[in-house]
Parts: sequence; structure tokens; C-alpha cells
Amino acid sequence: MSNTTMKAIRLHKFGGPDVLRYEDAPKPVAGPGEVIVRVHAVGVNPPDWYLREGMKMLPPEWRPKIDFPVILGTDVSGVVENVAGDAAAFAPGDEVYSMVRFPGVDGRAYAEYVSVPASELAIKPGRIDHVHAAGALMSLLTAWQFLIEQGHDIPNPIQPAQHQPVELNGKTVLINGAAGGVGHFALQLAKWKGARVIAVADGTHEAFLRELGADEFIDYTKSKPEDTLSNVDLVVDSIGGPTSARFLRTLKRGGALFPIFGLGFNGAEEAKKLGITVSTTQVRSSGAQLAELAPLLDQGTVRVWIDSKYDLADARKAHERAARGHIRGKIVLEVK
Repeated sequence: MSNTTMKAIRLHKFGGPDVLRYEDAPKPVAGPGEVIVRVHAVGVNPPDWYLREGMKMLPPEWRPKIDFPVILGTDVSGVVENVAGDAAAFAPGDEVYSMVRFPGVDGRAYAEYVSVPASELAIKPGRIDHVHAAGALMSLLTAWQFLIEQGHDIPNPIQPAQHQPVELNGKTVLINGAAGGVGHFALQLAKWKGARVIAVADGTHEAFLRELGADEFIDYTKSKPEDTLSNVDLVVDSIGGPTSARFLRTLKRGGALFPIFGLGFNGAEEAKKLGITVSTTQVRSSGAQLAELAPLLDQGTVRVWIDSKYDLADARKAHERAARGHIRGKIVLEVK
């Protein structure tokens, strides 16, 4: 391989996991304010397979124009290779992590090297390895921006008001999909802030979620939380979409429902009658927030659970694993 090429996973067309191609691609060059990172691990996230499939979950008018070939992915942990002259906060050899250019579709993380805006980069937590750091990024930033600090004031096209986190100390929080990427981080952050947490997942995850701090567990295959719970202060539905409205009946007046995926929610009128706030936001890249999260990861206050890991060349297998569902924590690609 020459100094101008690298290995990457690229798409030349939309489709299933079989369209992921491991091949040579141009090695990135640092532009103004950018850092080149030698990638050691890549976190796999739902937007990766949404893009692979052609963003079919978005309304047609919202779908970005894609110029093939395209490199998937946003979440990287690795080592600084070189920096642009105006990105002096980082130096070659620094171990770093980043969610790159999200919510754009040009993260280009499934590769041996990636260019990263310095503003989206942070020093990797020293006490966790690259695999666990890569597993934290999008999912942990999502939980943080929903529950702790949104960190931006960019308007959300699907709701008129800015998202606002709510007080968690002493409150009862229900987390649906608690074993998944966002869910297992939301559980830990809510506990850290003093909430009583009810975790909803299938029964195979009960011991795992109680170990993370869940005070109560509901196996959704045996009972529906909307039929058994009431007087909850906050519901974090990590699945979201049209089914989120069923959780309105679990909430007290003045409570809040946060669907992580807000498109398709159909309970706005019912929520208004019940005095419940429904709010969502779009996770956005933030090196400053990753720097703020690093001590929590270093101290073990927030732990990253790895469902499975694959070599970069086996990205297809990682996407096939994701398609089977029931993911516990995160799927990660290793770049060796």
C-alpha cells in the first residue's frame, strides 16, 4: 500500500450488508482545523445501516444526496497521526476519540485513517482501551445530550421548542430498550444523577441491567410496562418512533417522554391533554462534551459494554449481527 491509500469499508450502492466492500481508498489529508487519526477502533451505530440502506427511514425531502463511493461511520478511537497548523491543541501520538461530523453523512470512520475537525476531538479516557472508547461515542453523547446537557441550540425540525433535559435527582425514570447502546448509558447517567431507574428489556438482560444499577426490571416479553406502571417522572424510549405514545399512560402529569428516535410519534394531542412534555433532539458532535465525559469513563462511573467486535474487513458480519437485534451494549470494529 502506498502512502496515499488506505483500507476502508465503502459503499458503491445502497443495499444490505453484502454491499459493504473492504478495499483501497484515498488516505485523507488534514484540512484547516483538522487532525488525521490512525484509527484503532470504530463504533457501529444505527445511522450506519440507515445510510447503507439509503436513509429510507427519513422523509424523501430530508434524505441527503450521497456521492458514491462513500465510507460509512462516525465513531472512532485512535492515535493522532498529524495535525493541520491551526489544530495545535493536539499532537502526533495523542490517543483520542471522536464522533465525526454527525449528523452529517461524511464521518468516513470505517477506515484505517480519518480526518477529524479538532473541535470534535478529545483525549481518549486513559483507563479504557480503544474498543471501549469507540463503543462510547454516539450512544453516550446521545444519552448525555438528552439527559444532562444538550450542548447546542440548533433548531429541531420535528418540534417547535428546544429540547431541555429535566431534573433527575429523586425522580423515577423508565428506560425502554435499556440494554442497548443508548439505553445502557442512559441508565447509568440517570443513576449517577440520583434517579430511581426502571429498566425495560427482555429477560435475558436482567442481571446485566441490575449490575449497572437498575432498581426495577420489567421483562417486556412477560408484561407491558404501560399496563403495570404509573406515576413515572420521565420515560426515555431508546427505540422511539410510532410506538412511543404507549408510554404516555405511565407518566404523571408534568412528566416527560423523550423518544430517542422522534420521527413518527403520534401521541401529541394525548400528551397535551395529560400535561406531559414530549421532547427529542438530534445528537451532535462535540469534542468539549467528550472531554467532559472522559473522567466518568476513567472512573468507571459510566461503563461501556461491548456486545461483539469484528475486524474492519468483517464489517458485513457486524451489520448482520446488528440486524439480528437484541444487542447488549455496542458493536465495535477493530482496525489492526
